[in-house]
Amino acid sequence: MHSSAVFLIEFGAVILVLGLLGRLAGRLQFSPIPLYLLAGLAFGEGGLLPLGASEEFVATGAEIGVILLLLMLGLEYTASDLVSNLKTQYPAGLVDAVLNALPGAVMALLLGWGPVAAVVLAGVTWISSSGVIAKVLGDLGRLGNRETPVILSILVLEDLAMAVYLPIVTALLAGAGLAAGSVTLAIALGVAGLVLFLAVRYGRHISRFVSSDDPEKLLLVVLGLTLLVAGIAQQLQVSAAVGAFLVGIALSGEVAEGTHHLLSPLRDLFAAVFFVFFGLHTDPASIPPVLLPAMTLALLTAGTKIATGYWAARRAGISARGRWRAGGTLVARGEFSIVIAGLAVTAGIEPSLGPLATAYVLILVVLGPLTARWTEPVARRVTARLAARREPAAAAMVGSGGDGVTEEPREVVDDPDAVGRRS
Repeated sequence: MHSSAVFLIEFGAVILVLGLLGRLAGRLQFSPIPLYLLAGLAFGEGGLLPLGASEEFVATGAEIGVILLLLMLGLEYTASDLVSNLKTQYPAGLVDAVLNALPGAVMALLLGWGPVAAVVLAGVTWISSSGVIAKVLGDLGRLGNRETPVILSILVLEDLAMAVYLPIVTALLAGAGLAAGSVTLAIALGVAGLVLFLAVRYGRHISRFVSSDDPEKLLLVVLGLTLLVAGIAQQLQVSAAVGAFLVGIALSGEVAEGTHHLLSPLRDLFAAVFFVFFGLHTDPASIPPVLLPAMTLALLTAGTKIATGYWAARRAGISARGRWRAGGTLVARGEFSIVIAGLAVTAGIEPSLGPLATAYVLILVVLGPLTARWTEPVARRVTARLAARREPAAAAMVGSGGDGVTEEPREVVDDPDAVGRRS
């Protein structure tokens, strides 16, 4: 009885603190993820108020949080959207993977962590935060901009890549050999391909089977189906998160909209618990030793993400201002990076990897909304100053009669990619 009371007090205090932190983040128009991570650091070992009785329940809630995060993300896309994105935007996905995964892998090797940790850290630095980016696009009023489909396409390709990447990481962390790892990957690809095929061919029938006019029945059926598929996927050595993502893809139309509305509060609750759980397993004293590598990696991969978005938007014919906006928006890392690092922390492959990932995500989840807002204005001002410096030199050459060089007409400042305007 006493332990039950302690559990209720501890867990109630955690939820209350998360609610207050979320309210504070909302008033500051800021992502609550870094505040949740800091709360986890405070409640974990070495923190201010270590948990005891409720830690096991928090661990279960964290696993459900990952499943719901991926389910809700899958609901945002249809199978046809995914197939179309694979056909048209795969070059941008390849550039994204090379530019952003490579720095993480190199950093892990330089730190002497070994090849498995290098694969894990490559995933941490590769994947942008879909949740943070979606919120930023809405807050800045850019959902109708021409560069926004390019941003979303890169995010979708990253999510699809996770269906292949997560089983590989799971096999590596489990110490599976080449043969076992190949079998795991084959199963993962087979399951993903089967679900996508069923979603394309029979998506309407699946949605009709799940559909219900009663919100209670719809909630129970979708949540039960998601947890069942996630559990089966994990039993087959495929990530439970990927299974949940594929369930979300299979649902469409009114069912997807109704499910999104019903599960959003549950997603927010358990996702917050997940971020707290990750912080619980990170000793605050372990962060200062890895702070310098984390900051170096954060600044480097912020630059590579900006380059990725710029290149992808340029390939899609977006104007220069839209290219810079696309690049700056992609900088934020968040839930997926923590999910990947959490797998490594659970497996215990490298004690410093969790603290470095925590510091890295904290830096970029704060920096991401700032780069989304200021990358384009700063780039425009720098370009204007460089052009102004070139003009006197060009005028001097014309005045001296050197080569008869004439000044090129200056580019008209316009923004054809803004909301409601098309080039």
